[in-house]
Amino acid sequence: MTLDRRRFLTACSRAGITSALLPGVLYTLAAQAQETATGHQDAPKITDQMIDQASLLAGVGPFSDEQKKMMLNGLNDERSSYEPIRALKLANSVAPAFVFHPLPAASSGADCGQPTVRPVTRVHASGAAAPANIEDLAFATIAEIGGLLKAQKVTSLALTQMYLERLKRYDAKLHFVITLTEERALAQARKADEQIAAGKYRGPLHGIPWGAKDLLAVKGYPTTWGAGGFEHQSFDEDATVVKRLDEAGAVLLAKFTLGALAMGDKWFGGRTRNPWNPKQGSSGSSAGSASAVAAGCVGFAIGSETLGSISSPATRCGATGLRPTFGFVPRTGAMALSWTMDKLGPISRSAQDCALVLEAIYGPDGKDASVHPASFAWNPAFDWKRLRVGYLKSEFDAPEPLKADEPKGNETEEEKNKRERRNDERKQRRARSDYDRRFELAGLDRLRALGVDLIPIELPKLPYGAMTALLTAEAAAAFDDLTLSGRDKLLTEQGVQDWPNSFRIARFYPAVEYIQANRARSLAIEQVSALFEKVDIIVAPSAGTQLVATNLTGHPALIVPNGLRGADAPRVPVVDEGDEVGGPGTPVSLTFLAGHYQDARLAAFGWAYQQAAGFLNLHPRLD
Repeated sequence: MTLDRRRFLTACSRAGITSALLPGVLYTLAAQAQETATGHQDAPKITDQMIDQASLLAGVGPFSDEQKKMMLNGLNDERSSYEPIRALKLANSVAPAFVFHPLPAASSGADCGQPTVRPVTRVHASGAAAPANIEDLAFATIAEIGGLLKAQKVTSLALTQMYLERLKRYDAKLHFVITLTEERALAQARKADEQIAAGKYRGPLHGIPWGAKDLLAVKGYPTTWGAGGFEHQSFDEDATVVKRLDEAGAVLLAKFTLGALAMGDKWFGGRTRNPWNPKQGSSGSSAGSASAVAAGCVGFAIGSETLGSISSPATRCGATGLRPTFGFVPRTGAMALSWTMDKLGPISRSAQDCALVLEAIYGPDGKDASVHPASFAWNPAFDWKRLRVGYLKSEFDAPEPLKADEPKGNETEEEKNKRERRNDERKQRRARSDYDRRFELAGLDRLRALGVDLIPIELPKLPYGAMTALLTAEAAAAFDDLTLSGRDKLLTEQGVQDWPNSFRIARFYPAVEYIQANRARSLAIEQVSALFEKVDIIVAPSAGTQLVATNLTGHPALIVPNGLRGADAPRVPVVDEGDEVGGPGTPVSLTFLAGHYQDARLAAFGWAYQQAAGFLNLHPRLD
């Protein structure tokens, strides 16, 4: 029977159905019933009982018997509105026919003109002598190493060999490598040395070894997305970011781990570890990128963030991460998770390093339609003191006193034990939060000591958490075939919070509610953007409301190390549950935010803070 979607939707409309979810639920229920009865799917027949079940899931109705009777003929004309599209077998690289941009409607696009010639920051030849042991440069910044390379006091080949050896040595402990690109790296390093010796210096990344999160395609090597079932996947073209770093003369050493399909730090080969405490995970999903940078195993790495995937592992591992403005860096050749939230950015050892990397990778590529032609004018000598700096006052304030759950009447022993465990877990989380707040407040004090007049501001009161269902809906579409084919069973993690279950749940998210959440997101973009008319920079804790809000609004964030927890740090939970895990001797961070496409200004302010704060030379003891 041929499809007649118009008749189907007309029948729904006449019955008063306003949820775009209901037809899909009806089809699924009918298909399941038909398969049970016949052993195969064939022309599923919708019944009034199925309408009742579907209306509950869709949050519409209930419908009267008369309404359901009116609906049945029209609904049963619809046999499969999904099958023709499913038959197309859409690849992950095919984007929807809409493009998200994070600029508010009133924006004039100021400061967003693309320069005719991409500027390249030049590093000065280093006057310092080369170290007797090349491994002494393992934790050096890009600027430090670049100066030595330009002056030909060290070679890219020697650096590459040193970092490759460290990657092999520490991977057994930290599990951050999926694939070494050793042959490619050695060839690139030799080429870089030849070019520098011939006076063909390309800029600050020339000869610098780096690593890529393994959601970036690299021709000739697997691109696994960290997920079971994708271990041997490969692509015939390099991602745009990889191409641009090749053009800048950087040397790709490895493809680093990510939690399966960009969630967490667990991948098909195990769990990536925190160099400061290998008993803990590195957090994710840019797990290997942050861990390897913090362990001194590459000069820098590329990570990605959709909802915390640069911020969280940078915090956990004590690295510096720059999550660029949405639409600043092209994602061509990168795994798609959420077309309206995915962002690629650098993870390195300083804000200056992040700026040097972003300078090489930003700007339109003619393929990723979301990329805006904005400029990036990195100037390490920028006068940051003229910036207006705000801070999210309520997120630095002490929270309300903790209230324990009280026993209820006729409480069983099992219920009592659960209540007591719940209260104890809350007390532990609060103790860790209270301890870490000392570092956050110390960060504000440092800024005041630098002469910064901090202006208290607050995020608009909006339901940011409710909008994150947009991400899951887009992710379920990006990996539609996994759910339909049953290949989601190959993914390592199968818990309630993991992708397989989330993808299934997302299929019941109404299209109408998706649009409504996007309308709420428009309010968030306008109202959060309005804060940057009052201030240029916002200081915030790295976790909390701002992380969700600014990922939705597309504003840039710089995450910088802000100290190490002392021996008096509260105990950590037995189960590593993510960002809240701390413990003695592990890093904490602070986050700076800026207006759309003000990433260079953001990096300059963060670089000034890092130089004053004194945490640039902290690194873990690995042996």
